[in-house]
Amino acid sequence: MSIERVNPPSLARPSGFSHAVVASGGRLVFLAGQTALDSGGAIVGATVIEQFEFALKNLLTALAAAGGRPEHLASLTIYAVDLADYRARGREIGAVWRRLAGHEYPAMAAVGVSRLWDAAALVEIQGYAVVPEAGQSVR
Repeated sequence: MSIERVNPPSLARPSGFSHAVVASGGRLVFLAGQTALDSGGAIVGATVIEQFEFALKNLLTALAAAGGRPEHLASLTIYAVDLADYRARGREIGAVWRRLAGHEYPAMAAVGVSRLWDAAALVEIQGYAVVPEAGQSVR
C-alpha cells in the first residue's frame, strides 16, 4: 500500500493540507462526521479549538477501530459554524493537528455552515482513509 502527497510547485504552497493524495492498495475507510460529542452524547468544549481537538480525537478513534492510523488519512472535510473564527485560530488548530495526527496532511477542505446537527457543535470533521490490509506496510 502507498500514500503519496502531491503538492505541485505551480500551485500555492499548502499550509495544513495537501493539494492531492494518491493512495493505492489497502482498504478504503469512510469516516462519518465527528463532532466534540462525548460518550454520554453531550458536546464538550466552549471554543472551536477545544471542539476541534475533541472531534479529531473522535475521528482518530473511529479510524483506529477500523485498523488505521493518522498517516492513513487521505481526505478530510472540516465544517465550521464560524469559518472566520476557525481561520483566525489556524495556528492553534494546526498545533492540535500536529500533536494528535503528526506532520503529514491529507487533502483537506474547510466549509462554513450555518449550523451542524447538534446546535452546540462548532466544528465537524469527516474523512476518508486508506488502511493497509493485514501484513501490508505503508510506503
